[in-house]
Amino acid sequence: MTGYPETLTTHLAREATTVCHCWRLTRGDGQVTGYTDHDRSLTVGGTSYAPQTGFAASEARDALGLAADTVDIEGALSSDDIRDEDIAAGLYDGATIETFLVNWRRPEDLALLRRATVGKITRSDGRFVAELESLVHALDRPNGRYVSRSCDAELGDPRCSFNLDGPDFRGTGTVVAHQAPSALTVTGLDGFEPGWFTDGVLTWTTGSGAGRSQRVEEHRRDASGTMLVVQPGSGSAPMGGDAFTVTAGCDKTFATCKAKFANALNFRGFPHLPGNDAAYGYVVDGGRFDGGPVVP
Repeated sequence: MTGYPETLTTHLAREATTVCHCWRLTRGDGQVTGYTDHDRSLTVGGTSYAPQTGFAASEARDALGLAADTVDIEGALSSDDIRDEDIAAGLYDGATIETFLVNWRRPEDLALLRRATVGKITRSDGRFVAELESLVHALDRPNGRYVSRSCDAELGDPRCSFNLDGPDFRGTGTVVAHQAPSALTVTGLDGFEPGWFTDGVLTWTTGSGAGRSQRVEEHRRDASGTMLVVQPGSGSAPMGGDAFTVTAGCDKTFATCKAKFANALNFRGFPHLPGNDAAYGYVVDGGRFDGGPVVP
């Protein structure tokens, strides 16, 4: 916790105070919004804090040591800035929230109480509860690489270094219909083999979800045409005519990396790692024990 300025400390020593809480929320896309539990709008440090959201905070605690602290923020979905579909789409996941104690009579008198990131968000009956995780929470998560046979890079990222801009690995299409919010019948991908875009990334270019990306769980072809099954729970369902781009998918195996993308030299896994069958196996007649690669 940062120290309070002298003017705010003097004010808090009085019998009656005029303080409120302000929350400055910075989403992952850079959008900044402000909210307060005061009954009027406030402008603090160039940011406007709106009162109509009905924000309320639970008890906040700061513990000594490396214990992870959390605090809940609850509010009604009454602000035009906070939309249910944006929460469902994950736009607030990992967002940064700064909590300030502000003298609403003199907004320049303020103190930063804490800085946290948005963790789990639950929604019900037109309200949401966001769990704010302190910076110490990052120490409670596994970090670093895991030794496994599968690749731990994302296809096309700097560690993978594969170029996905080629016509063989990127397609464009349009939604014709959907059997379910996540099962889409599309056009524009007839030139690709079924399964080519499984595990790929679909990005909407038009419609209510323009700019958002979803993981493709399955790419198949049936009687209705070409089908893409995307991960559910990513905002409002697409409509007929919505356009998208989609990149080829990778199942993170060495065989796929080598055969589909010819990118074996940049594979970020350990394909020749012996499995449990080798660790617990025993020598048998006719076995191969020449130290050669497990995966050809």
